[in-house]
Amino acid sequence: MAETVRRLIVVAGPRQIGKTTAVHQVLRGRQQASYQFHAVDAPTPGANDLSTDFSIETAPDRLFRTGSDTATTRDEKWLIERWQTARQAARAWYNESMEALLAGKQPLAMVPDTAATPTPYALVFDEIQHIPNWSGVVKGLWDQDRAQGLAMHVVVLGSAPLLMQRGLSESLMGRFELLEMTHWSYSEMRDCFGFTLDQYIYFGGYPGPAPLVIQGQELRWRNEVLHSLIEPNLVKDILALARIEKPAVLRQLFELGCSYSGQIVALTKLLVQLNDAGNTTTLTHYLKLLRAAGLLAGLEKYAAQVIRQRAAPPKLNVLNTAFVSVYCGKTFAQARADHALWGHLVESSIGAHLLNSAADGMRVAYWRESPFEVDFVLQHGDRIAALEVKSAAHDQSARKGLRVFAEKHARLNIRTEVLGGDDFALADALTRPASHWLPEP
Repeated sequence: MAETVRRLIVVAGPRQIGKTTAVHQVLRGRQQASYQFHAVDAPTPGANDLSTDFSIETAPDRLFRTGSDTATTRDEKWLIERWQTARQAARAWYNESMEALLAGKQPLAMVPDTAATPTPYALVFDEIQHIPNWSGVVKGLWDQDRAQGLAMHVVVLGSAPLLMQRGLSESLMGRFELLEMTHWSYSEMRDCFGFTLDQYIYFGGYPGPAPLVIQGQELRWRNEVLHSLIEPNLVKDILALARIEKPAVLRQLFELGCSYSGQIVALTKLLVQLNDAGNTTTLTHYLKLLRAAGLLAGLEKYAAQVIRQRAAPPKLNVLNTAFVSVYCGKTFAQARADHALWGHLVESSIGAHLLNSAADGMRVAYWRESPFEVDFVLQHGDRIAALEVKSAAHDQSARKGLRVFAEKHARLNIRTEVLGGDDFALADALTRPASHWLPEP
């Protein structure tokens, strides 16, 4: 936001991972008159209600609305009115900053690498997906600003990845820069909350309920993840976007997928365990929705032929191991003592980290040709990494699958690695992005 205005700034990602907090931190470093922040999903204000449309450093006497304020609906009209008000404020900010420059005064904020350009004004809309047809309205307003050369950044945030993706693809192609935030990594949870490696593997990467983990309140942590994180994703985000013929099946598939995380499961096997599931096409569609929502992924098998990839059963992997722990029915201590469950948690943790840190265009898959298997295969262009995950000490037999995979794809640029084996190696693997394991070009 300190740069010259070029593109709409879109901050998107799953719920409760700190998108709004990050934007607030940036705004605190700006002058108060240089931005507006609007929370679209805040309660509609009435008499004496706390205002959500104010700068963070607003004086205390401006925090409450007066009885003369009228409740407004956050719709297209509301969005246009707020934008028009911000345009006036942006012009006033620019003129004031330029007058300060001409008078020989140095403004507090300047565009980097320029001598006479003040930092553009910033207009922020949080949870913008709650406004119907938001992307079409933003497109029209944004194009008007570009035609007039208005120096105003527009930042939109959304906690429903599916809704954000639809809006961006329908109306705003070529007009935005996407800053995608994902579930928190081990290093982030460690540095911010003091999580140990084992705590991260079990409790996952949600910052909101993390203090409950440190306080030893597992039951409250479990309830918060279930009711404040999982339920809104399933009910508000996915059901609001797509026509779900069988919402009960979607929920059952997610819960079942959490229990099978880290395992290759045939869709026909899942059909048997789901009530009135329909067919495998329905399950494949639901898996795609769950992945887009940042919940559960169904990894494809790596194969040279696309037909063989799609015909193979998926490998299920959660995007945050908190989901596995919520449904497994075991406490942290009990899960740590259960070697089989802990092995699945470790593999799911590595898989979630690879999925969350994979760069654009990178594919995360698996490989299996009985009796040999490779836990994860990363592919970016012609570079491939085959990764085997171990939760405990291992011998050379752990590399059998890797060797067979490399032999069968000898013509490709492949790197093979065993991740884990001890706490140090696991921690190291969870602090490196997926691209680290790819071979050099």
